[in-house]
Parts: sequence; C-alpha cells; structure tokens
Amino acid sequence: MGAQWKAKHKDIAANAKGRIFTKLSKEIMQAARNGADPDMNARLRMVVEQAKKASMPRDTLERAIKKGAGLLGEAVHFERVTYEGFTPHRVAVIVECLTDNVNRTVSEMRVLFRKGQLGASGSVSWDFDHVGLIEGTPAAAGSDAELAAIEAGAQDFEATEEGALFITDPADLDLVCRALPAQGFNVDSAKLGYRPKNPVTLGAAELEEVEAFLAAIDAHDDVQEVYVGLAG
Repeated sequence: MGAQWKAKHKDIAANAKGRIFTKLSKEIMQAARNGADPDMNARLRMVVEQAKKASMPRDTLERAIKKGAGLLGEAVHFERVTYEGFTPHRVAVIVECLTDNVNRTVSEMRVLFRKGQLGASGSVSWDFDHVGLIEGTPAAAGSDAELAAIEAGAQDFEATEEGALFITDPADLDLVCRALPAQGFNVDSAKLGYRPKNPVTLGAAELEEVEAFLAAIDAHDDVQEVYVGLAG
C-alpha cells in the first residue's frame, strides 16, 4: 500500500529507535493538546498504544503527554504540514511532517526533493485515498482476516507477513480498532494515512534509486510519515 519500501529496513539500530521515539513523542504531544486522558481522547489513545508497542519508556511517554497537555508549564506548538511531489522516476509521494518551524522544514524539504520534484498542494493527493490504516496480528492460529474485517466494520484488508492491514473510513478508525480484538486480531498500530489508487511497478535499478530517495526523507527529524505510490 505504498510503504513496502520500508520492509527491507526492519533491523532497527539504536539511532533508528531513537528517531522512532522522537516521532512518537511529537505525535503524543500534538494529540495531548486535546486532553491528557487517553480514555477521552481517541487520537491520543491510538498513539499511546503505538508507543507502547514500540517499547517507549514509560517516563518518556508520560512526559510527552504532560508536555503536550501543557501540564509542565512548557508551550509546545507543532504544526502539521503535508508536502506532495514525485520521487525520481515520477512516483507520487506524500510526506507528513510535524514542525515547530515551517520555514525551516520547507527549505529542507526542497533540498531533499532535488532528485525528484516538490509539487504544490493537491498535485498528487488526488491519486491517493485518505483512509484509516490498522496493522493487526492474529491473536490465535486460524484467525480469519476477511471475517474480522467484515465484523469489525473495516472497508477492506490486505494480507501482510505478520497478519493483516485493515483499511477503514477515516471516521471509523477508532471504532474498528476497538472491535478487532474481539474478532481475533491484536492492533499493532492505527493511523490516518494515504493509500495509492494507481501504484506503479519499477525495475530493480529504478526501485533502488527511489528507495534511497525515500529513506533520506524518512530520516528527517520533522517527517512523521511517508506515503508513496509503489506497488507491493
């Protein structure tokens, strides 16, 4: 669904783990602006669960919540910005960032996109569906992803190496997350994201170049998510 290029880099080094915690902390702080109680804040609840799955230390998690909710007396102002464009070989890409300095981020995005093309808002998003994306793993042998998707209210699903990716209407993301465990699937991550309508297939040499381009963008401190129109 456009994120398969990351599958080749699952061995997480210590610095990569640190980047994951930094990105999750920013998401937690942003979500906590709408309330520090996960039970009353669906977005915060989903990000907290994702942080726990990533083994984020409890004190780091709690500090991010308090900081985002303004309970530590520190003002936190992140702005969510989205960039659209093309990788080398004209593959559509959407980059979501959380930044405290939009001018700095856009300047650095222009540099990262030099081998591709940074487009205007709407230049490629028309070729993606905005959906809820839930990564799930079977809680027991024999769990049926198709049946779970139907019963939990998901729009669709895709089989993955670990289990299944459930696709939902954006408004139904939290509802489906809550329903999946009763249908035999543990929720590993849940987020709103983009799914390409017309994914493309590249040759090995072109794919290697595109993956290097995407990896450089994904490593940027302000980048939270990268969605690309590559076929699996």
